[in-house]
Amino acid sequence: MGIPKPLVQFNQAFIVVCVILSFFTTTWILLAPFIVGIITLLTKQNPIMKIGKHFLRQEASSYPLEERDQQLFNQWIATICLGLSLLFFITNLPVISAAFSIMVLIAAGVALMGYCIGCTIRYRYIMWKYKRKKQKQAA
Repeated sequence: MGIPKPLVQFNQAFIVVCVILSFFTTTWILLAPFIVGIITLLTKQNPIMKIGKHFLRQEASSYPLEERDQQLFNQWIATICLGLSLLFFITNLPVISAAFSIMVLIAAGVALMGYCIGCTIRYRYIMWKYKRKKQKQAA
């Protein structure tokens, strides 16, 4: 079963807000979406989406659905980039830290506007694997 689009957008907005706040307050605020990402990847349950579910006005199935595997793939990308941002912050490399958090901000922000960068990456990867498999079968 898919994930209702408003819940996906709620999670994306949470990430965007945390990254923006990290530039005006402290970089440590990135721990929030990073920890949510770790929990999501380990349990396949996103705590932010669980909170957001309480605010849905209709049945979850009545909303457009997003593919669960795609959302987990996107969560991997965001969590890795946020983890690297925190790592570079801790090691006193603020420019590299900012670069990784800005990448997450751009990806989540663009996704909120309707274009999924992670979807494109995953699609290209799946097609690359398919073509490789076909080439090996032909050889």
